Parts: sequence; C-alpha cells; structure tokens
Amino acid sequence: MQKQKRGKKQYKDTRDWPAYNQQLINRGIFYLHPRFLSTWRQEIEQMNAGKEGNPYLYPPSLIEFLAILHTKAFDYRALQGMLSVFAKQYFNFPVISYTQICRRINQLDARFPSRNKEFDGAIDGTGIKVTNRGEWMNKVWSDTPRRGWIKVTILGDTQGNIVDVCIGNSKQDERKAGRGMIRKQGKKMKKLLADSLHDCNATFDLCKQLGIDPAINIRKNASPKGLSARARAVRQYQKLGYEQWSQEKRYGLRWPSSEGIFSAVKRMFGEYVRAVKKRFMYQEALLKFWAYQQVRLYNTA
Repeated sequence: MQKQKRGKKQYKDTRDWPAYNQQLINRGIFYLHPRFLSTWRQEIEQMNAGKEGNPYLYPPSLIEFLAILHTKAFDYRALQGMLSVFAKQYFNFPVISYTQICRRINQLDARFPSRNKEFDGAIDGTGIKVTNRGEWMNKVWSDTPRRGWIKVTILGDTQGNIVDVCIGNSKQDERKAGRGMIRKQGKKMKKLLADSLHDCNATFDLCKQLGIDPAINIRKNASPKGLSARARAVRQYQKLGYEQWSQEKRYGLRWPSSEGIFSAVKRMFGEYVRAVKKRFMYQEALLKFWAYQQVRLYNTA
C-alpha cells in the first residue's frame, strides 16, 4: 500500500454551521452598534476629573468605535457623516470633525487584553501591502521605486486569540521580534509553536531559560551534534519522525494560533493599508489585528 503523502489527508468539515452563521451576523451588529452612547457620560467625567482648561468632549469608546469602522475601509469624512446620523437619532450629541477623527485614531493605544492564565502560543509573521496595486504593477509598470511592504509578527494562543503584535518594515527580523514577545509573556506561556524559521539556538535557549516547551519544526539539514537545547530537540525530532513528533507536540495547533488569524484578518479588513506616512501605515496595520480581536471578544461574550 502506497504511503500517504504529508499534507494529503482528506479534510473533514466539523464546523457548526448554524453557530458560524450567527457569528457572521454578530459581526454586523458589532460594527454598527453605538456602544459608546451607554458609557459616554461616565468616561467623560473620569477624563475631566481634575483637568484644567477646556474639557474633553469625546470618550475613548467613541474613537474605538470609529477605528473599527475605519479598518472596514470607511474614510474619515464618511465616519463624520455616519456620526451625524447617529446624533440625530440619539440625544443630538456633538459630532467630532473628520480631522479630529483622523488624529485620535492615529493616536489610539491599541492594546490586546492581558492574559491572566497560562497558555500555549505560536509565533509567525505575514506581510501587509502598502498599496492596493498588484505585484505585477509594482515590478514592471511602476515608474516609482517600490515602497516595500509591512511585516507583522504575532503571538497568538491556541484558542485563536491575539496575545501580542510587532509591526515593522520588510526588513524586520521575525525571530528577534518573536523572542521579544516571548520574553514579555514568558511567565504565562507554556509552549511555543513555530515553523522552521525559528529553528535557531537563540530561540531554543530562550525557551529553556523561561521553562517553555519548544514545538519548533526542525530544518531538514539540522545537525544533532552538541549539548545545546536545540541539538537535543533535533535528536528527538529525528528519532520520532515528523508525524509522531507533530502528534506528541500537538504541532497542528499552530494553524489556529497564527495562520488562521492571518487569514481571518485579511479577509475581514483587507491585506493592504491606505495611509501614506510610515507611522500611520504601521498604526493602520496594527488596528486591523486589534479590530479582529475586538470582534472575537464580542462573539465570545
């Protein structure tokens, strides 16, 4: 009997389609539900407590609401128009101008909820395009130098949540960025899932130092010689073989922890940014992943 090739196993769809359909409906509710109206007064009172000079008028929840809509390709003037419609229906609240919307969104501190429990996580990277132009246009027909692309490295958990994100240009060292996030989450992280790009001594040594179990795919030409943490991992990998190693390490959980997140973010919020300045490009790319996590939290609430 011919041995089945790796990756050729027939996919069995076990998704709960009624539940998934409801999640898609909930996204629409989340995008257009004016949640900021219920907390506006309390937030403003807290922001203006002890403040001298002109008081704040617009709470952070309003800016977060607009930032999520902006990631769905609504421009700043359209956001001001949408708020004016809400204002007519709800209490005639003051409408923020599109210039203030732009400034506040670009200054938004997009944080990911801190995790208070242990988790297994995966490190991976992807690219975000800086224009909506295809690669053929960039390489052949463009008269201007190529602008590169944005590199996004994430740390996700096996439940599909984003734990941390690192944004940089196309020259970003994914392994170095990953180790930085591992150090930040080292006390809570119990296992690291990663592809063969992260098969290096520095990452294995860091995992050993922090007590993290490394489930890192080993390169085919890796040498098993030596006493380092990586060498021991190479010997274990070569002894077991990929199939048994992946089962024991539960390596398949890398997909919902990283690749699945990338796929969902790009399908929901696009794979390119519209900003022109570099710092605003980075912020827009970060907001895509932040907005995705907000949608997930709403669906699981």
